[in-house]
Amino acid sequence: MKILVVAPSWIGDTILAQPLLALLRRKHPTARIEVLAATWSAPLLGRMSEVDAVIINPFRHGEFSFGARRALGRRLASADFHQAYVLPNSWKSALAPYFARIARRIGYQGESRYLLLNERHRLDPVRHPQLAQRYAALAGPLPADLPQPRLNSTPEQQQAARKALGLPASAQPVVFCPGAEYGPAKRWPAPHFAALARRVATPEHPAWLVGSDKDAAVGDEIAAAAQGAALNLCGRSTLEQAIDLIASASGVVSNDSGLMHVAAALDRPLVALYGSSSPAYTPPLSPRARIVSRNLSCSPCFKRECPLGHFDCMNGIAPEQVAQTLLALR
Repeated sequence: MKILVVAPSWIGDTILAQPLLALLRRKHPTARIEVLAATWSAPLLGRMSEVDAVIINPFRHGEFSFGARRALGRRLASADFHQAYVLPNSWKSALAPYFARIARRIGYQGESRYLLLNERHRLDPVRHPQLAQRYAALAGPLPADLPQPRLNSTPEQQQAARKALGLPASAQPVVFCPGAEYGPAKRWPAPHFAALARRVATPEHPAWLVGSDKDAAVGDEIAAAAQGAALNLCGRSTLEQAIDLIASASGVVSNDSGLMHVAAALDRPLVALYGSSSPAYTPPLSPRARIVSRNLSCSPCFKRECPLGHFDCMNGIAPEQVAQTLLALR
């Protein structure tokens, strides 16, 4: 048995797809599971025990390229996959499995994919309010014990990441994840992160800012306002190194972002900050996570920027409240 899973584009969504991978492994213990995924998601999938191989999806987010997708599908045909699970809802994401002539092509109906998928599910948002549940339901009825995402990180990998970045081997950091790829409406203000760093950071528990190069500027802003209480590592680490830095954290504070789901999958004490997005749809799947949200009548709006201009959903979350929640977890 060989199974192909077409992964979503976002890092967080890729982690929320892991319960599906775990259920497929339960149903087919000896199957080979390969995942077609974007380059930036490959390090995550390499840390999932259910994944046997990653096939790099060469297409940028939103890129159509019909001919190239057909060529990719024809190359995949030689791998002789028996099943394909297509997680994105777009028409184009189902092209490669179709041209690979995979016998069972499974996914949600999505963008009228009547020909491309031959086992189409209808979404039941009431029964499956969470994205992880929706992905997992493609494998069949959900069990009472839906598997939680889990990423692997060894002590050797964690120490190697610190050594490469020139970080102290014995520190027990508090990791802040100040970025959010979707837009500023999902980001807790930089002055709030800085105030939190001044409140909770100690020599034994330094505050480390972790994120991509897109978060470097806000990381610099936080570090400057924190007056030496926070170290900006945004843009300095690879995703694999970020996984290993978070894995050794004594606590994590994060916006609703891919790294928030990384922290949950690493079973770290986690404070997850929600404003414009919904914790009912994409919560951190960990018993050690606590959600902080003001639950305003205008949220979740799912906008990239505050449509009302006041950004009260995030501005109104006080650093003192987050500090108390974090300290209670640690």
